[in-house]
Amino acid sequence: MTMARAPRNSINDRPGRLRLLLRRQRWLLRPAGWGAFTTLAVLAGIVLLHSAAPGGALARLQADLGRDAAAGGMRVAHILIEGRANTPEPVLRAALGVQTGDPIMGFSISAAEARIERLSWVDRATVERRLPGTIVVRLHERRPFAVWQDHGHFTLIDRAGNVVTSRNVADFRALPLVVGPGAPQAAARLIDALNNQPALAAQVAAMVRVGERRWNLQMKSGTVVRLPEGHAVAAITRLVALQARFSLLDRPLHFIDMRLPSMLVLRPIDAAVQTPDGKPAPRKAGKST
Repeated sequence: MTMARAPRNSINDRPGRLRLLLRRQRWLLRPAGWGAFTTLAVLAGIVLLHSAAPGGALARLQADLGRDAAAGGMRVAHILIEGRANTPEPVLRAALGVQTGDPIMGFSISAAEARIERLSWVDRATVERRLPGTIVVRLHERRPFAVWQDHGHFTLIDRAGNVVTSRNVADFRALPLVVGPGAPQAAARLIDALNNQPALAAQVAAMVRVGERRWNLQMKSGTVVRLPEGHAVAAITRLVALQARFSLLDRPLHFIDMRLPSMLVLRPIDAAVQTPDGKPAPRKAGKST
């Protein structure tokens, strides 16, 4: 025996009053739910930051873990350093902040890396903990690119013009010498151009930045080559061609002015002001434009 199905729109299919009320207020409940979730997330972040602060819960937990590990025999037995060439090892070990015999779990890897990366020679650093007793420090050092002279002070710089160190600069006397304000940031392109012309580069004593806008080449012979603003690389190519054809740099000249593309200005040296070996006599530094 089958029972007749009630019509779909009968009164029995209508939801109760409570369900109708919840349906009508659902759009109000959704923003409230998101607001509660956001509040909980902010509170969790505050608790986490407080715990991570010096003396916070995470720091205390790390200290306790370090003591427990040390009690179980997990202490630093070996510190391996990779990639160090110029960073003084005592300075590096002081920045690491860990010595043999210390609890291997009792220090922060990220804090040690941050301290090491503040050292002038260090570009990047990673610190690895290898249980039970080894710490590995990997360094990526800045590569010395040139020596910068400014107001009588000598500083080692990297390719980007960042200061590396002002200590023991004499150990890098074979590097190119750049002189004057603004020289470090502009030196890379000029040095690259000279490195492509090794015969010319061997005759250059220094590259002098003039007005923070162009370069002079101070040659070992005493001659000054005035390069044009914004076209130093092209002028170097031209100078190499002139040297090959006319031995221009072998002549007794005070300066070679290449600032005008369609003109070459040469100023010879008087015999009266030449040194006995035929080189230009030293001149007092004057203002160059």
